[in-house]
Amino acid sequence: MKFERRALQIVVAIACLVPLLTGGESIVRGVVMLHGAPNPPAPDLDSHFRYVSGIFFALGVAFATTVPAIERQGARFRLLGAMVVTGGLARALSWALVGAPSFGHRFGLVMELGVVPLLMLWQWRVETRYRQAGRSPFH
Repeated sequence: MKFERRALQIVVAIACLVPLLTGGESIVRGVVMLHGAPNPPAPDLDSHFRYVSGIFFALGVAFATTVPAIERQGARFRLLGAMVVTGGLARALSWALVGAPSFGHRFGLVMELGVVPLLMLWQWRVETRYRQAGRSPFH
């Protein structure tokens, strides 16, 4: 049980690097970092891109705060995961309506609709096992 908890902590910590590094770079560089983006960018487009990138970065920070006591963070983890999955569904809609994005965005889609839901299930399993073992995650 402790090994599984530690493995989940490590995997989530590594996964947090995606929104932290990508979100951070996107905040700093703006929309011009995207393939095909206008340079100079339209101010509204760049403003919105940096805003959404800030939310993405904050999501990485929020997930990172679940790592130390991940067996007690079910509600937070599921809320954050639902936010990621919702973003993935929006990205999938874009693919369907506008066309396939670049590799980096397809990687994001795999994370959003594949990896994160699996991590949510894994966190739930760890939390449930700790609760059943008498180690209430709420104390």
